[in-house]
This record gives sequence, structure tokens and C-alpha cells, in this order.
Amino acid sequence: EVQLVESGGGLVQAGGSLRLSCATSGFTFGDYAIGWFRQAPGKEREGVSCISSSDGSRYYADSVKGRFTISSDNAKNTVYLQMNSLKPEDTAVYYCAAGPPVCSDSYSQYMANYDYWGQGTQVTVSS
Repeated sequence: EVQLVESGGGLVQAGGSLRLSCATSGFTFGDYAIGWFRQAPGKEREGVSCISSSDGSRYYADSVKGRFTISSDNAKNTVYLQMNSLKPEDTAVYYCAAGPPVCSDSYSQYMANYDYWGQGTQVTVSS
């Protein structure tokens, strides 16, 4: 059974940091890139970042470049999203998902390209 389990969300003040984790199981880690998405109340889910363990490619949305860093621990089949300099507009439910094996600016931000999803973790940034 494929599973992606997010953790690490919480409440933080603006300017603070959080590290999200996405623990995966049930599939070959190197066969999929892992993406992070977020969905704020009343808004569509948007792609935030992606990492490929097969070729090291990464993707970041413009809104998080320079503040968020994605990484992976292949031995643990886990992907992390380090979020620094958080802003109130980063408040959302954050989801990880497994998708095409290589990340690209052309498609990594689109939900339709991902096969498996976690349940999400809430991130709230207070002003």
C-alpha cells in the first residue's frame, strides 16, 4: 500500500521557520519525484516544490524561492521542506505527493501529474 505521511506543521510567527517531513512507503522511492503543494482556504492547491532522487532535479515556485529548501533522505524514503522567513500568506494545508521521476518547471507545479497524495499538515503563520 502506497503511503505518504506529512508531519511538522504547526503555528509559527511571521519570520519563523518550520520543517515539514513527508515519509513515504509502498513504492520504489527513486521511481517518483516528490512534490509539495499547499492549499489555503478558498484557494486552489498550488505547487510549491519538487525533488527527484533519481537525477537531483528540483523545482521551486517563485513565491518560495530563497526561503524554502527541499531535501531528501533516500535511506529513510523521506522528503523534507525547510521553510524559513515564513509569511502569513504561507498559511495553508501542505501536502506531499509522488509524481513523475524528474522535476521540471514545465509540469511539477500541476496536481494532475501526481499519482499519490498524503493527507496534509496545517501550517499557520501569524502576523
